[in-house]
Amino acid sequence: MVKHIILWTLNPELTEAEKQTVKEGIKSGLEGLVGKVPGLIDVKVQIDGRIDSSNADLMLDCTLENAEALKVYANHPEHLAVANTKVRPYTVQRSCLDYAF
Repeated sequence: MVKHIILWTLNPELTEAEKQTVKEGIKSGLEGLVGKVPGLIDVKVQIDGRIDSSNADLMLDCTLENAEALKVYANHPEHLAVANTKVRPYTVQRSCLDYAF
């Protein structure tokens, strides 16, 4: 099994209302990939409850079958569609941690 964890910082030029809309779009888009991408077991996108000590705006937490499934996920057309329309246009920073367990 592999965990794929991403932290994003949203563009600071977005209003708070825009940030909330963007976060909800990212959450629905990425969580909707379960059952569509082979090897993708679970997706959780944390958008609420952020406290002031945080330096990221939202988190993706994916569980995949193995490292090969992570490669499939990264290049899957439905994942790329979400990344290119709901994530990349609105984020200014991305940090990633992938690990096997």
